[in-house]
Formats: sequence, structure tokens, C-alpha cells
Amino acid sequence: MRSYLDFEKPVAELEAKVEELRTMQARGDALAIGEEISRLEVKAAHALEELYADLTPWQKAQVARHPQRPHCLDYVASLITDFTPMAGDRKFGEDEAIIGGFGRFRGESICIFGHEKGATTETRLRHNFGMARPEGYRKAARLMEMADRFAIPVVSLVDTAGAYPGIGAEERGQAEAIARSTEACLGLGVPNVAVIVGEGGSGGAIAIATANRVLMLENAIYSVISPEGAASILWRETSKAEEAATNMKITAQDLLRFGIVDAIIAEPAGGAHRDPAAAIATTGEAIKAALASLAGLDRVAIRRQRRDKFLAIGRTL
Repeated sequence: MRSYLDFEKPVAELEAKVEELRTMQARGDALAIGEEISRLEVKAAHALEELYADLTPWQKAQVARHPQRPHCLDYVASLITDFTPMAGDRKFGEDEAIIGGFGRFRGESICIFGHEKGATTETRLRHNFGMARPEGYRKAARLMEMADRFAIPVVSLVDTAGAYPGIGAEERGQAEAIARSTEACLGLGVPNVAVIVGEGGSGGAIAIATANRVLMLENAIYSVISPEGAASILWRETSKAEEAATNMKITAQDLLRFGIVDAIIAEPAGGAHRDPAAAIATTGEAIKAALASLAGLDRVAIRRQRRDKFLAIGRTL
């Protein structure tokens, strides 16, 4: 069953009418109803296209968080063959907020990991809504070290509201784990590509997104803090989240202009949640192109390119 966002109400009403007519079609004048269905479908598609052509930053934040948007496991299932998941950080335990392992991408060996939010109440709880604890970031660093040792490119999929801020996580060194994971990204002698597929929140995102190429889906967001968090700090009330989102420059278009991301991946009309298969396929092509652009560079050149990329952000703004 499709879930609609508040601003999608006009489209929801049209599509509800289409479904109502489809139910009637089996009992009435199939020809006349069929013509009306076709007319309404065209109208709904046009309304959806117009709506998504001019989304506000706050609306994009809502789309990025859509519960039916494809998550890490969906990308892995569609893009990676012979996937072998790895678990644990070899220090404390397993954190299912970050899923990772090794497999093949377009026939070539790949190390892939990312935040997994879950799709049902049960899986969301199991994956902690994609908010990783220190164990998750230490697992990511462990995977990167293995990939570097065996000269295997790395792909990371970012989709988190932020690192888990619980007491236990802080006691086990959350900040240090994020820093170590970021350091592991920067130290890689193999190409790494990060894709912001939904939310890219704060240090929880940058810990696995410090890559040679940072790609971002069209309706994803990427920021140092959530709009709600910024509103609570600046105005002491989360009701100003929309205003915060507008001023924070969190959209893919803003971040491309600032040089923080390298490319925007187009989404199907109505967002990735409308056609997950198409969104995943397009993302796969973008990853392939990004990895191809880094082919042939030696370890020194790979590190230098990554370093220069991030240093240039502050120098050119």
C-alpha cells in the first residue's frame, strides 16, 4: 500500500479516484470507465511531475525519509552478486545499523557497506533506524582495512539521521569510532565511492562518506544536523524545522554548487520510493561511472585526489 506525504495530497486524491474507478470497472461500463481512468492517470502523472519539479528543502527532507524509499539492503540485493556479509567489530559486538560485506559489482570484486533503516517495525528496531553505535563504525573501518589490504574498491551507502546518541554508545567511544572510520576512509589506497541515498546526518554520515567520489540522489539531504535539531538549538522549538531546512542548504542541488558532492543521481518521477527498481538501477550506473573515472590511479594518486577534494571545499567556498 502506497504511503503519501502531506504535500502529496492532490496526487493522492487523484490516485484514490483511479483505484475507486478500477473497482467499479469490473461491475459497470468498462469502456466508459476505462476512458475516465486513463484521463485521471494522465492528470495524476502530470500533477506529480509538477509537484516534484519544485520541491522545497523541507519537502525534500520528507521525501528523503519516506518509509518506502529503498534502503541499503535493497541496493545490495539488486546490485551485488555473491554477497558475503561480515559481522562484528572484534571488540564488543555486532551492530546491524550498518550492513556490510564483500561481493561482486558488475563482475568485479567490491566492498560495500551502509546504513540500514529497516522497512517494517521489527526490522527498524533491529537496525536501530539506521543510527549506528560505535560497533557499526568499527565494523566499517574493519571492512575498509580488509578492502585496502586486498586492493578491492569500496562503496558506501549513506542513510542515517545521525550516529546513535545513547549513553551506552557514548561510553563505548562513539566519537572516537566515528573519527577512526573517517580516518580509515581518508587512508584508503583504493577508490571509494559514497552515495547519499536518503538522509546524510552529521558525523554519522561523514564517517563513511569521506570518499573520492560523493554522489547524492536527487531528493536526498546531507547536513551537519537535522532541520529539527537546528531549530531546537536556534529557536528552542522544533516547529521551525521547515525554516531551518530552507536556510541550511541541505539539498543535492545546493551541495553540488558548493562542491561538497560530485554528482546528482536522478530519481524517478515522484521520488525513489515510487519506483525503487529504477532508482537502484540508475544508482548502479552512477557508481559504475564513478569507479571507472578512478581506474588506473595508483595508491598515492587515490589518496591525494581524496585529500585535495576535501581540502578544496573550505578553500573555494
